[in-house]
Amino acid sequence: MHPDFPYQLYLVISEESCVHFPMLQVAEMSIEGGVDIIQLREKNLDTSAFIKKAEALKKITDKYRIPLIINDNLDVAKAVDSFGIHVGNSDMPPTEIQQKWDRNKAIGYSIEYLEQLENEQTQVANHLGISPIYSTATKTDTVTEWGIEGIKKIRALTPKPLVAIGRMDAGNAAEVIKAGADCIAVVSAICTSEDPKKAAEKIKSQIHQNQHENL
Repeated sequence: MHPDFPYQLYLVISEESCVHFPMLQVAEMSIEGGVDIIQLREKNLDTSAFIKKAEALKKITDKYRIPLIINDNLDVAKAVDSFGIHVGNSDMPPTEIQQKWDRNKAIGYSIEYLEQLENEQTQVANHLGISPIYSTATKTDTVTEWGIEGIKKIRALTPKPLVAIGRMDAGNAAEVIKAGADCIAVVSAICTSEDPKKAAEKIKSQIHQNQHENL
């Protein structure tokens, strides 16, 4: 667990990613199963609709005292006073976000190639998304498939909290944490599950088991 980012299981959620239950229900079930931070990712909504969805989700995250991250929309993040925002290379850069928003807010930044570790955006970011560890159908605009060796390389080059995303599930969470990630970000393994609570519990168990083995 990273002292600056004490979250271990990170759910990335959207309405369309949720198969068996409505999004808000999946969010609540997943929190009960061990998710401790949630990112709302709605690429196809206009800002007004995105804000309404974020407000509804924030009622749940506030109820459980879980941080809410907004994907790539500073207007929405400001409107709902979210814990933070997550951006990639083609989004508003972290340096600009920092100028336009409360500096105490968390900024997540996706690392898609090693050279990014040396740029100003990475320095400004609070935590880094390693995207993707394994290629995934939910995110097709990525540059590098990092794999386990990629996590190890990045871990050796930065002390910042690392959030691993890309086909993460209970079967690979332990090895990803062992390789140097601080947090596992999940989409399909929870959102498409017939039992989101149990799916979250299984992944969290793997994270904890590996951490105890490394003590």
